[in-house]
Amino acid sequence: MADHNDPNSVNSIFSDIDVSAADLYDIFGFPSDDASGGEKVVIALTFASVPEAGVFDQDMLYRILIAPDRRIVRPGKEDHSLAGLLTYLDGVKNKYLSTLKPSEVRVTIDRDNRAHIRFFNFPGGAFSAVVDANQSVTLQSPGGHAIKAFIGGRDDAFFNDLPGFFRSINYAPQFYHVPHSREDVRELKIPKTLLELEGNDLFNYDPNLPEWGYSLKKDLPQGPLTWSGDRFKKDENGNFRFVYSGEDARAGQNCNAIILELPLAFLTDAPNDHRIVNTWGESWVLKAANKIETIPDDPFWIEHPHVLIDAWTLDDELKKYKLVDTDGQAFADAALSEREDNRQMGANNFWLAPHFVKRLGHLGWGFGPSISALGLASAFDHDNSSVSVHRTYSWVAEAFPRVKKVLFQELNMPDESWNKKGLPIPLRRPIDIFIPNVNSIDMDTTGTWPFGRRLEDQVATRFLSMFLDMTAMLNGKKYHIELLNDPALWNSAPIVPKTPPNPVANDKAFLPVFPYLAEPW
Repeated sequence: MADHNDPNSVNSIFSDIDVSAADLYDIFGFPSDDASGGEKVVIALTFASVPEAGVFDQDMLYRILIAPDRRIVRPGKEDHSLAGLLTYLDGVKNKYLSTLKPSEVRVTIDRDNRAHIRFFNFPGGAFSAVVDANQSVTLQSPGGHAIKAFIGGRDDAFFNDLPGFFRSINYAPQFYHVPHSREDVRELKIPKTLLELEGNDLFNYDPNLPEWGYSLKKDLPQGPLTWSGDRFKKDENGNFRFVYSGEDARAGQNCNAIILELPLAFLTDAPNDHRIVNTWGESWVLKAANKIETIPDDPFWIEHPHVLIDAWTLDDELKKYKLVDTDGQAFADAALSEREDNRQMGANNFWLAPHFVKRLGHLGWGFGPSISALGLASAFDHDNSSVSVHRTYSWVAEAFPRVKKVLFQELNMPDESWNKKGLPIPLRRPIDIFIPNVNSIDMDTTGTWPFGRRLEDQVATRFLSMFLDMTAMLNGKKYHIELLNDPALWNSAPIVPKTPPNPVANDKAFLPVFPYLAEPW
């Protein structure tokens, strides 16, 4: 999912890992429709509702970091070579690590389940407040800015077919009893795929066990955990079978959340110039609580000295905690970082760029042939393979030619409604989206993904659209990020079930006013 069950140390899909309040779920961000008193941005960080919705773990500290900036202007002629990619990333890294100094909202909970919320390093002033959980409040900054805040339980705003996603990557812990220590049987050496593989009994849907992968797990079988077929599975009518069901695996489930509506003038002294609000979240757990023991108490940046952390981050309070999870861009961690503990870098994930190129190459050999088999054009170069292939890369130079178009292609929007002011805003590309790992909210747009992330965005299916060839046409219109969300496409495709991969709407309607997320179940 976007960031549920990530990193592995809090991944409750494993048979021996409990659900943890340190497990960040999502960070949403979009311009508020309420323009009274000036522009505002909505930021919502959601996480596991432990011990229960509206009741918080007192050993946790949550951070929301915010760094407004100018919109990046691309050069007229870009170098799309591997050297050009690395040069581009180096420039973005220098910008983030040398010029952007994020402000911060920090939240802890006391024994009375009251939230202590503190605002650091904001141009609109630093201040703190203690607020009741599960209540919408309006706080006043020293400069007179009105900030809305809600810290409490909500319906989980992410709607996704989780077992379908894990079928697509042949992820054993979702379907079998697998402990955290069995790293060798996480993603099995079976091709990634959007379509069932003939004879892949380890993961194909079993009509006799419809709850398998949802509420039911099996014991891991003996013998080779591989696949030896050579084609996609088809039924007697020649239809492929989707690994997705389109059902919402998060229906009826809750989260805890920190939801803020912040005036842009509080975040920056230059609101007319700083039209991008970059934000990301972090979860930290008190070392003295002796929780999440698979993550050591030593500071994360000492373990990984190649990760640069600003000196101001190392305050006395944070030294009592250890970093567990980060969340910025949907699927940067869960899909591209493979949930690894040592890849929770947030905005400092630049060193992961070579891994992302190799990982996209690996995913592309699975998703690319699946897309082509359905008669759609893929941006990934898979040599016209008739079936998904399990292939990994040791070298970036090997993977880069395959994923070059995926990385650099502009992701078309379905219409112009996202660009509410009609400005010459360039379309986003995957290389712009996932490095650094932040939610970049464009204040001149509606904030729909990838120009932010609205609650109603089906980001899981939009993520898959990256592997479509955005220069291709269907019914006289270019491919776009909502194409795979269109029921008409699947109604005419040789596939069952005839449904988009993920649900098109949340289980509960979102609220039209603050705090926007629906009430908990």
